[in-house]
Amino acid sequence: MTENKIPFNKPSIAGKEIEYIIEAVRGGHASGDGPFTRKCQHLLEKSLGIPKALLTTSCTHALEMSALLLDIRPGDEVIVPSFTFVTTVNAFILRGAHPVFIDIRPDTLNMDETLLEDLISPKTKAVVPVHYAGVGCEMQQICEIAKRHGVHVVEDNAHGLFGSKNGKWLGTFGTMATLSFHETKNFICGEGGALLINDPKFIERAEIVREKGTDRSRFFRGQVDKYTWVDLGSSYLLSDLLAAYLYAQLEEREKILGIRKRIFDYYDKNLRDWAEAADVRLPIVPDSCGQSYHMFYMLLPSMEKRQAMIEHLKNKSIWSVFHYLPLHISPMGRGFGYGEGDIPVTEDISERLLRLPFYNELTPEMQSEICGEIIKASSSW
Repeated sequence: MTENKIPFNKPSIAGKEIEYIIEAVRGGHASGDGPFTRKCQHLLEKSLGIPKALLTTSCTHALEMSALLLDIRPGDEVIVPSFTFVTTVNAFILRGAHPVFIDIRPDTLNMDETLLEDLISPKTKAVVPVHYAGVGCEMQQICEIAKRHGVHVVEDNAHGLFGSKNGKWLGTFGTMATLSFHETKNFICGEGGALLINDPKFIERAEIVREKGTDRSRFFRGQVDKYTWVDLGSSYLLSDLLAAYLYAQLEEREKILGIRKRIFDYYDKNLRDWAEAADVRLPIVPDSCGQSYHMFYMLLPSMEKRQAMIEHLKNKSIWSVFHYLPLHISPMGRGFGYGEGDIPVTEDISERLLRLPFYNELTPEMQSEICGEIIKASSSW
């Protein structure tokens, strides 16, 4: 069998990506805030019904912008799942915040909203729910709790663009939200992200922060006769070449989501009976959630069986991976006073979760082979 026969991820072309990149080059604007950047932002604003979307160089940078916009300072607390990617919390720690880690629900693997209120203190400045696998958190309860305490909600929606909760788009609940267009996500441009602003009072400052702390955007709109340094900021603008690629992807969003639904449904249908017999849990998607179909995972009975499954698939040139390691028991997390046993559901889930290959060019024939090998691997259990 050939190496990388079935990779875990593979970036794909959905429509006019190459054509639009050439158009951007020939148009003479390859840096940030060019024509394709504006097209992407307008598409997101119109599709999601939000006041403002700003493309950034990554979801990480969008999170960093949110920390700047909320004036996070040393001593502030930010509540964030331990079961997430490191940049969800790093963006706030960079501003001096203290992370308060919260556990996840055992069903959706999202922030456990029943634990939230007890973790809020007078120092709490923000709550950062993560829509894991594109399945929405319990945002009504989270937002109600945050509002009672005067705390902002920043949605980490790296997995969930065009997913929904109770008929409302993910990313439109909180004060602001962040998106990722990394090559492993549903809609890609290699590296990229966006900040979604749902409270209009943050728009003007967000443009300044994103433009290195200058009022350059106001200058180009003719609102000031020159631009200058007026605030904190950094270089968060996405190249218009990448925006050109992204715009082609967003244009084909219905097609891409349809493909990913087909892949998810194939795994679910063909592994469901086996999973029940083998004591393996497949994703749980509440009826209130409209999926983005970002990934398909399995919860194996133990870490040992998870690792054995990864090794078996690897020997067949099928590449599967585990996911987040708990942040609270990482070297950095322990430095904030956490240790093993503090966030028990996260620790258990992290040891047993396995993600299967999931990309737009994955065929039913490939999935049939993957499912067959999964079933074979468990025959010795």
